[in-house]
Amino acid sequence: MKIVVIGGTGLIGSKVVARLTQEGHEAVAASPRTGVNALTGEGLEQALTGARAVVDVSNSPSFERAEVMEFFETSTRNLLAAEAAAGVGHHVALSVVGTERMPDNGYFAAKIAQERLIEKSGIPFSLVHATQFFEFARAIADEATVDGEVHIAPVRFQPIAADDVADAVARVAMGAPLNGRIEVGGPEQYRMDEFFREALAAWGDPREVVADERARYFGSVPGERTLVPGDGARLGQVSYRDWLARNPAR
Repeated sequence: MKIVVIGGTGLIGSKVVARLTQEGHEAVAASPRTGVNALTGEGLEQALTGARAVVDVSNSPSFERAEVMEFFETSTRNLLAAEAAAGVGHHVALSVVGTERMPDNGYFAAKIAQERLIEKSGIPFSLVHATQFFEFARAIADEATVDGEVHIAPVRFQPIAADDVADAVARVAMGAPLNGRIEVGGPEQYRMDEFFREALAAWGDPREVVADERARYFGSVPGERTLVPGDGARLGQVSYRDWLARNPAR
C-alpha cells in the first residue's frame, strides 16, 4: 500500500517512513526537501498519485500565533484538496494531547483549527494525539527559564519517546480509519516540575527548577490535567531514564 508521509524527513516522519517500509508498504517521505510542499501545494498532485493513505506529521517553522495558524490551515486545506482529487481513503494527522483544554495557546488553537478542517473534509480520518516528546524536553526547559531559573507549573506530565509516537502513528496508518482520535502518552506520569528537576540533574544542568503555579507553557498556564491523556490512552514502552541512557548526547 502506498502511504505518503507529509513531513516525512523530520523527527517523527522519518521514523514513520521507516516503520511503514519495514511492514512492506510503499512509504513516501514528502517534504520540501523532497520537492513536496503542502504549504504552497508544490508536488502534492504527483506525490499523492496512487496513495491509499496520507500521514501528516508536518510542523510549523514558527510558533507565533498568526504564523502557526496560517501554516496549519493553509497546508491542511491544500493537502485535503489534493487527497480528494487523488481519491485517498485515509487521512492521518498527528496532534497534541490537551488541545481543547488550553485553547488560548496559539499552537493548540492552530491544531484545533487543523482538526476541524479534517473532520469536515469528508475524507475518512484518524487523529493521533500525543503528549510532549522526550526529544523536546530541553527546549521546554529553555522556554521556561527566567533569570537563570526554570519556572515549571506543578501539574501532571506524561512525556513520550518519538519512537513510540512513530509506532502509534504507523499502526494507525496501516489500519482502518478511526473517524475519531486516539491518545498516546509515555509509560510514566510525573509532576512536571519534578520531571524537569530530575532531567536537569541528569543533564548536569545547574539551573534550579522552581515550581510555579503561574508558570506558562509556551504562553499559556496549563491546568492539572491539560497535558496528560485520559483513560484508555495507548502508552509507550520507553521510559525517560531508558531513553536518556540511549541518547546521552542529548
